Amino acid sequence: MGRADVLRTIRDAEADAKATLEKAERDASNLVMKARADAAETVSKGRQDSDSEANAILEKSRAASEKEAAAVSSEGDSELANVHDSGEKNRTKAIDVVLSNFHQS
Repeated sequence: MGRADVLRTIRDAEADAKATLEKAERDASNLVMKARADAAETVSKGRQDSDSEANAILEKSRAASEKEAAAVSSEGDSELANVHDSGEKNRTKAIDVVLSNFHQS
């Protein structure tokens, strides 16, 4: 094998090595891009899942609060009716006391 053949073989080997290196760099770059895309998708899905769970918790709490508010409102309405009824019953007595005190003075 002559010197020219050896140099050609070296140049061919260098060209093959350069092509292999470029392919490896492209593959590495593609892997990094895919990993970033996968990570972004995972983060996005995690946010969606946590938002859904938070909304479910809020809805459950809201329903419980509305139920409790309705019970308190009902109890307040009942007490208000009792006060009104008591006032109705005592109105005559109150009028009599006021008129009696007015006549005595």
